[in-house]
Amino acid sequence: MSNDQSNIKLKNPKYDLEERTIRFSKNVIDLLKIIPENNLTKPVINQLIRSATSIGANYHEADEASSKKYFINKVLIAKKETKETKYWLRIISHIYPPCIEKSRFLWKETQEFNLIFSSIIINCKKKKEN
Repeated sequence: MSNDQSNIKLKNPKYDLEERTIRFSKNVIDLLKIIPENNLTKPVINQLIRSATSIGANYHEADEASSKKYFINKVLIAKKETKETKYWLRIISHIYPPCIEKSRFLWKETQEFNLIFSSIIINCKKKKEN
């Protein structure tokens, strides 16, 4: 593979985790815009928006970490937020069934983030031991 091809591959948005987390946050926001707000949905919407956008915010902060320990801590928080987001996506789907398909798509994306963050953490800890 030539150098130009490898640069193109690195810029692929699917593999740019910062861009991917931003896109994910926007997709969650778009989903929540269509859900009518009432006493039942409002607290769930608030929780989901907080946890979903926190995934990217913590990853972005990790990316600028001043130490490996701080980096791992922020990635761990992002991973924790993926679990919370998966929970709230399931709850919002139950409360407002018309969003089930979109929620499933977002749930799968959240699961992928969880796996990616787990891998990052494992690799960082391995490097730390060596």
